Amino acid sequence: MTDKHISVIRFIRYPQPAIVSENKLNDRLLNASFDLTKLDGGCLWTKEEFIPPHLATLYLEELREQTAWIQPTIKMGAKVVKSPRLSAWYGDPEAVYTYSGLRNVPLPWTETLSQLRNSLENLTGIRFNSVLLNLYRSGSDSMGWHSDNEPELGYQPTIASISLGDKRKFLMKHKKLACRWERVLTHGSVLIMTGETQRYWRHSVPKTKTVRGERINLTFRQIVIAKKSG
Repeated sequence: MTDKHISVIRFIRYPQPAIVSENKLNDRLLNASFDLTKLDGGCLWTKEEFIPPHLATLYLEELREQTAWIQPTIKMGAKVVKSPRLSAWYGDPEAVYTYSGLRNVPLPWTETLSQLRNSLENLTGIRFNSVLLNLYRSGSDSMGWHSDNEPELGYQPTIASISLGDKRKFLMKHKKLACRWERVLTHGSVLIMTGETQRYWRHSVPKTKTVRGERINLTFRQIVIAKKSG
């Protein structure tokens, strides 16, 4: 199979519930002109202007005003610090998610979030029952190195990430090999991480002095395991 949008092709096994086959998912993304990058132990799908600029700006403004932003304290090794960004967790009632020592009980879907979720579900055929929103207020806000590999996400999770606002550099590095990947995520773009990306790779959004404006990132997920509290 050849296509001008493909850098490398690999068919991916999706163990979480989905309404499309592996081949069908690949076909959908290729037909939507996504770029596919094969990592050592993972795959990335990317597309510029997944959301048209004027609509992306509207979503940015709505989410900035409507979202119940918080700045939680998080665990970074042995330290407990203020998160270097604002965040919020929305989703279905059962989509409780724990990361960095935080237990997140979802707020109900808003109309704006539902519209964005529907656009991704119509594209991929995968049902997303939750979304983590991060607000980077300037280049001083950041995301440290991590993998989205919590038990609630299941094995080989598919995570769809929409970026709104100022562009920011997105970095990835292999957990064992000397391999790195980076891309500038722009206004209205989408990045979909699949396969064993979370098992073998970490990602981050570093601080920068060249960006002054805001960026909102939405990572749509599927919580498949309810983690017990206590």
